[in-house]
Amino acid sequence: MYTQVARRSPAVKNLSPVNYISPEIHASDVRRIFSESWQLIGPSSRLAQRGDYIATEIAGNKVFVVMTRDGLRAFRNVCRHRGARLLPEGAGRCSTIRCPYHQWVWGEDGALLNVPWWGDDPDFRMEDWALEQIAFSTWRGLLFVALAPQGTLEEQLGALMAELADEPIERYQWVREERLVFDANWKLYTDNFVEGYHIPGIHPAFHRAIEFDRFETVALDGLVRMTAPPRPGLFYRGKWMWMWPNWTLSLFEGGINTSRINPIDHRRTELIYNFYFEDVSPEGAAARESTIQGNLDVVREDFEVCLETQKNYESGGYQAGPLSPRHEQGVAYFQERLRQVGAV
Repeated sequence: MYTQVARRSPAVKNLSPVNYISPEIHASDVRRIFSESWQLIGPSSRLAQRGDYIATEIAGNKVFVVMTRDGLRAFRNVCRHRGARLLPEGAGRCSTIRCPYHQWVWGEDGALLNVPWWGDDPDFRMEDWALEQIAFSTWRGLLFVALAPQGTLEEQLGALMAELADEPIERYQWVREERLVFDANWKLYTDNFVEGYHIPGIHPAFHRAIEFDRFETVALDGLVRMTAPPRPGLFYRGKWMWMWPNWTLSLFEGGINTSRINPIDHRRTELIYNFYFEDVSPEGAAARESTIQGNLDVVREDFEVCLETQKNYESGGYQAGPLSPRHEQGVAYFQERLRQVGAV
């Protein structure tokens, strides 16, 4: 007698550790993900006057955006002569763009203006050596750039536009940028961000401040949304979001923060956080500082577990385990997106 046994669907598994430790796979990430996607640079309000610029890195690619007489322009932060960095990372103001190495000078439109001490070279043409422009776009006051975009910013934002349709983010003014660096792969930190399963163990104070039994994770188009009702006294409003491929937005009372998860190399990552508030009065400074430090304290609590997990991946002592169907939907979604672009 033959009895048919119902078969369960195979459990969704975590990515193989090689995807977090391989320099070759990281190089593929840079080509397939970071070079082809829109990357959050910060608030466009920081580029209010002519000459204002923001210079940053996108997975090692140096870029800057500058306000010119004719509006914003974005360039690779690379000298066309010998490849030096033109502007230091951060925000500043410049009238012309001068390479610190050999003093070549470009105008705000990227045209080469001066090549000192060059010598007699009849084949040299200034117009051949303009700065390399890159794409930029803005959405609701947030500035993005892309090295080689494979779609529009709106296509990449996906479900986020409807998700934040009623959030008055244009009213929130930029207050501060903070950078945090830790020794783990960017994908490992992303896996950590897009699930709340770790909150009881890693964030005990945060766990006490939310109704964890009602924590919900939902994967949408280009967006992982995590929600939980906050208890009285928590600065968060109970909604945290991650957007493909590497940026986040969290809501707190009277404002938001954003972060960009930026790989430095295959085992080091920086988080670039920006904080925005509706109340920017001097009287509100202490409250703003408390909110910023509270956010950063929660973020820093994740670093040790990410670092030690990275070590276990590198040791060969870990084989891919199962993902929780309740709490790790965000992890499964992120990893599936990686497979779709051929990054794993």
